[in-house]
Amino acid sequence: MKAGKSTLVNALIGRRVAPTAVGECTRVVTRFRYGPADRVDVVRRDGTRSSLPLGDDGMIPQRLGVGAAQVAYVDVMLTSEKLRDLTVVDTPGLASTDTQVSARAAAELGETTAPFDADIDADSASEVAAAEAVVYVFTQAVRADDVRALEAFRTSSARLASSPINALGVFGKIDTLVGGAGDPWPVAGPLAEQQAALLARTVSEVVPVVGLLAETGEAGRLTAADCAALKELSVLPAAELRVLLASVDLFRTRPGPVGAQRRERLLGLLDLYGIGFALAQLGADPQLGTGELVRRLVHASGFPRLRQTLDQTLRWRADAIKAGWALARLERVAGHESDPRDREALRGATERLLRDPAYHRLRLLEVAQRVATGAVPLPVAWEQELTRLATSEDARWILRLPHATAPELAAAAVEAANRWRVYAVAGAGPAQSRVAQVAHRGFHLLAQAVREQA
Repeated sequence: MKAGKSTLVNALIGRRVAPTAVGECTRVVTRFRYGPADRVDVVRRDGTRSSLPLGDDGMIPQRLGVGAAQVAYVDVMLTSEKLRDLTVVDTPGLASTDTQVSARAAAELGETTAPFDADIDADSASEVAAAEAVVYVFTQAVRADDVRALEAFRTSSARLASSPINALGVFGKIDTLVGGAGDPWPVAGPLAEQQAALLARTVSEVVPVVGLLAETGEAGRLTAADCAALKELSVLPAAELRVLLASVDLFRTRPGPVGAQRRERLLGLLDLYGIGFALAQLGADPQLGTGELVRRLVHASGFPRLRQTLDQTLRWRADAIKAGWALARLERVAGHESDPRDREALRGATERLLRDPAYHRLRLLEVAQRVATGAVPLPVAWEQELTRLATSEDARWILRLPHATAPELAAAAVEAANRWRVYAVAGAGPAQSRVAQVAHRGFHLLAQAVREQA
């Protein structure tokens, strides 16, 4: 709760639509998807819908006109191009003190998703379990309920043939780690690495983000008038700026060239860290335009790394998972086909597809999922190497050789393939052996790809 989920959703969408203050709509599941016109539908549990207009501020109204207990989800359609091939689902926060929500979860979830019972309502559990990827947002220290919720996602997603390696951690609100306008990144970077180690079996990585800066920049909220006000402040003496940025109260009350209303707006857009960063940029380059300042603010938020991870990794995996679902269904159809000729034709076709090197990725994702869920136990180092192989095409990242040449990468991939082959025939049980054989071929294909690229 209050980890900055809705702020992050707004940054992903590119519009400030999801309310970030406490209200009815923060207690229900909200889906954001592309539509030909902006529209908000409240979908009740009986299937009926009622439409609401966006508020004057362009956001979902705080009041839904229906009690939260009667709402299945809020369906928001937007003309945002960023939603063309992406649906974003915002769920209520975990560890809610709402006993009614907890009671409903206990009544509806059943034993198959029991780990969710104490912390997440049934609607959220259903959305999370059906997702192709989950972005889990938390702040500062990773708590026991964070780990428990992610393990519950892994259990539930495995039941629905989704991949638990599609979970990504976001360490939000890192600007609150240090006081005033201080730089949080020297603290946030190592802390995110520690959190990633704690959550190594539940998320692929942990990305630190200043959500407010990301939302302000991606949603285009910083105006030319805001930039002009920042320029006025940037010319103040350094000693006066240090005092002004020491606390929110001082920024609001100290005398200066910018009025109280504009200062309050700047705090709402950037908070102290963002204001301090903007003033430093404008002090170094007084001619800096609004567009370039926004670009630098977004970069300082850490959001580009998150966007890149979503676009290049999770979205790519989602396509592979969809293809894997289709092939798995074909195999099930073949198993239920009464005509032996049709049955063999279907099985032969799917096997020919899977022999294609491009489709071996599906086998890798399948075995990586089985290992990550604990169905097939592997030593931690082997599990992590398999996960990297299954979830990336970057040979340097997979092999942990960021500066290696192509011949060195190819040799390392062959060495890894041989290592998995030895494990398959000498040190593994039957289930581990099957996983190792898939990894063995995957590393040989990686070596081949590196040579072809070179």
